Amino acid sequence: MIRKLGLNIKLLCCIASVSRSGYYQWLKRADKPDKDYDDYLLIKELFEQGKGKYGFRTIQMKLISDKSIVMNHKKIIRIKNKYRLYTKIRRINPYRQIMKKTMAHRSFPNLLDRNFRQTVPYKVFCTDITYLPYNNRLAYLSVIKDIATGEAVAWNLAANLTLPIVLDTIKNLKNNQTLPLASLKGIVIHSDQGFHYTHPEYIRVIKRLGMIQSMSRKGNCIDNAPIESFFGHCKDDVEFRSCKTFIELKQLISEYMHYYNNKRYQWNLKKMTPVSYRNHLLIVCK
Repeated sequence: MIRKLGLNIKLLCCIASVSRSGYYQWLKRADKPDKDYDDYLLIKELFEQGKGKYGFRTIQMKLISDKSIVMNHKKIIRIKNKYRLYTKIRRINPYRQIMKKTMAHRSFPNLLDRNFRQTVPYKVFCTDITYLPYNNRLAYLSVIKDIATGEAVAWNLAANLTLPIVLDTIKNLKNNQTLPLASLKGIVIHSDQGFHYTHPEYIRVIKRLGMIQSMSRKGNCIDNAPIESFFGHCKDDVEFRSCKTFIELKQLISEYMHYYNNKRYQWNLKKMTPVSYRNHLLIVCK
């Protein structure tokens, strides 16, 4: 094209501060189709489906589960970088509500001791509460999670932070028909030393069920890292701020819990969902 216009290639390369060999190499590549473009469209579709929050691991698992396509993770990373598909990074939540305890409240030893590599389902649970802002209000989400499988085995959403939020969560755990358990006896339930978990009434309920309480050390949120991680992902995935009413928010959380347990593939669970991994472990443990 440049020669057809009667232009001097050497002069133009000099003006553009590029070598003639570099120009010809670019010209040669420019005539070739982009070999990554079809794969980019696949990755872009899943990336946008995840609202820009899917990393290479999730995209790789989604390609396998949704499209039956196996793609090397290094290729996914390269294509994401090439086309500037940058994943939104979850921010650390600096806000943590602390409530003072009375002398009647009790704490318990840290039986879990950061042993998060559990391999037997329904052996160790962890629990905590987080806040969800919506429509200039706050709702509070209490969740119990099985550390071995990552499954959210019980949850409760409340409009206030009073004691019933955790008592109702335990009630929901007892009434969960999907758990293949005759009783909750002997299960360790780990929490922080918050007001709710050291309350005499909560302690009585846990003891009545035969469960064993374990607590993090003061000021050590890493001691309860699995549930903290769950809340972080929940706040990334759920558009709770768009909710106008408490009922709308509760429906959104209910849908997310089903999605998280049954449809959200996780790299560290052998690329399975929590429920699939739970069933896998139950077979292995027999």
